[in-house]
Amino acid sequence: MTETRYDVLGVGNAIVDVIARCSDDFLVEHGIEKGGMTLIDEDQATSLYAAMGEGTEISGGSGANTLAGIASFGGRGAYIGKVAEDALGDTFDREIRTIGVDYQTSRLVGGAATARCLVNVTEDAQRSMCTFLGASTFFSDEDLDKSRIEAAHITYLEGYLFDREEAKRAFVRAAEIAKAANRKVSLTLSDGFCVDRHRASFRQLVDNHIDILFANEDELKSLYETDDFDTALSRVREEAAVAAVTRSEKGAVIVSGETTVKVPAEPVAQLVDTTGAGDQFAAGFLLGMARGADLETCGRLGVIAAAEIISHMGARPEVELKTLATRHGIEIPAPLD
Repeated sequence: MTETRYDVLGVGNAIVDVIARCSDDFLVEHGIEKGGMTLIDEDQATSLYAAMGEGTEISGGSGANTLAGIASFGGRGAYIGKVAEDALGDTFDREIRTIGVDYQTSRLVGGAATARCLVNVTEDAQRSMCTFLGASTFFSDEDLDKSRIEAAHITYLEGYLFDREEAKRAFVRAAEIAKAANRKVSLTLSDGFCVDRHRASFRQLVDNHIDILFANEDELKSLYETDDFDTALSRVREEAAVAAVTRSEKGAVIVSGETTVKVPAEPVAQLVDTTGAGDQFAAGFLLGMARGADLETCGRLGVIAAAEIISHMGARPEVELKTLATRHGIEIPAPLD
């Protein structure tokens, strides 16, 4: 087996997040679907950005946020995602490297601008996202780095990237490379709207290539076209070796074969912004899996990270997650090799 250099390698949309508070009236005025993710074009992104209030700008994208969480736990991470030769591309490149994530993807030259996600957060802490995917969608299997995928315990695929046929082929190719190297492959469904658009392709991917699946309750029910959560759990047991399903304040349910582990949500003093909760849950869970922890410990690391992220604005940790794990009596295991 290739020498292991990374706990997790992520493949996803390289995006700069712009996060601002707003009223429900603002969402209605601008035709924004509350609690969801809407794809917009560059002109719409420009006009909405101008209308938003003062916000926070930080490198983001679901998969990149997860890798930021893994780094905060003290894990070894790498990321593959496309940005343009522009100022926002410079921001993304600089910030992801600064937090300790290995990032080497070549830039898109002479095409679309770097992607950005405009996140409007209402008083109830719900985040409504409008995303211009820009350069991130010009991702193909040519951007995959075979040697780095082979060197990662787990390759983590972000469902948001799944819109173009080139990206779908890249996902399959990344999974094939990982499997040939005797590594594990993980997928997050990312969003109910993603599942609605790509249900058949996701089902095929899960059934044939995925070892660890992440979803929230609604995404899982949508994947299997059922309104019954237990039915959806029963179906996913048959198709994924491990499935970690988040249920907001109900915590998470983890299934693996006949095993079921329920992990309660970690309490927070104040719910501020749910942006990135699923991303950070995945960070804790994946690091635990990469280091050989049991399912309950993996789930606990996930809810600890999710609780930290929903206590403030933004999708990346403000408190070192490794320190939080220690405070909860969990020592992060050493790398397996």
